[in-house]
Amino acid sequence: MPGSRVASRLGLTKRVFAGASSRKLLRIVEDGLVRVEEELAVELQMADPLVDATSRYLYEAGGKRVRPMLVLLTCQLGDGVTEGVVEAGTALELTHLGSLYHDDVMDDADVRRGVPAAHSVWGNNIAILTGDLLFSRASQIMARLGERAIRLQADTFERLVLGQMHETLGPQPGDDPVAFYLQVLKDKTGSLIAAAAQAGVIFGNGSAEYEQPLVAFGEQAGIAFQLLDDVIDLSDSPEETGKVPGTDLRAGVPTMPYLLLGARDDAASVDLRARIDAGVAEIAAGGDPAVLDSSLAALRDHEATAQTRKLAQERSRDAIDALAPLPDGPVREALTRFAVAVADRSS
Repeated sequence: MPGSRVASRLGLTKRVFAGASSRKLLRIVEDGLVRVEEELAVELQMADPLVDATSRYLYEAGGKRVRPMLVLLTCQLGDGVTEGVVEAGTALELTHLGSLYHDDVMDDADVRRGVPAAHSVWGNNIAILTGDLLFSRASQIMARLGERAIRLQADTFERLVLGQMHETLGPQPGDDPVAFYLQVLKDKTGSLIAAAAQAGVIFGNGSAEYEQPLVAFGEQAGIAFQLLDDVIDLSDSPEETGKVPGTDLRAGVPTMPYLLLGARDDAASVDLRARIDAGVAEIAAGGDPAVLDSSLAALRDHEATAQTRKLAQERSRDAIDALAPLPDGPVREALTRFAVAVADRSS
């Protein structure tokens, strides 16, 4: 079943839904994920064969379905899995999916989810238009749910775009590069996870008093998730990451280990930063991406990468602290385990 495959990919069965008290909740979430998968399959059917192929490409490559899982989890604070909950989960997953098409174009990524990136198959224009199409379809679904859903979708999409714009422009004079980057992660990754956690309460008819705590939880968990991705990006096991090791840095996209490396003034760190910068410039000029292999291996073992992992753990704890207003029970326990899991994935 799709739901079971999703749960096992993220390790939900053993980690987020650990213990006998969570078994019922796990069954409910997995059943809901099956419904989301069915909705995704329907929404991704396009009239044109080429459009159908491009829009389904990354969907069929897999994915963790983190966002619909959170919608299905937090709706248990209200009436449970309503039709609106399933549709909101579907729309937010389509929004995430569309953002991947755009991100890979922006970063000139070669691989996504273990397959060639869409732009490398069909070109940049088609990849961008496919992402636009998925955003449009997500908005159509949210429109069926009313003004509140439209506003949630619009506000989230605005933050996604602002996060990408700020990442592209980079920190301005006077900006602290680390603080700037954390805000980018809060917008690019945290906003969509926050929207998912909030949507479960909204469309599951839960108490409004839980919304802002869940928004804060989602933002901090999203930052932790991405910080660990920055660590995993340096992994020398492509089968684990689904991407070429160091994809972001090879494309000249700063990551937290690189930024923390740049904040150090010891000779070894300064030299490593210079070698990375030189390698990135050489790749940008058409050089062999392998020129960075040894430098990325050195960064993987550097204290800056260990510090990034610690930052992820701190944000994980902040996410857990944000859950204080929620009632004790299996939902809060599962969200707590989720926050721990995103900052403690293998890398």
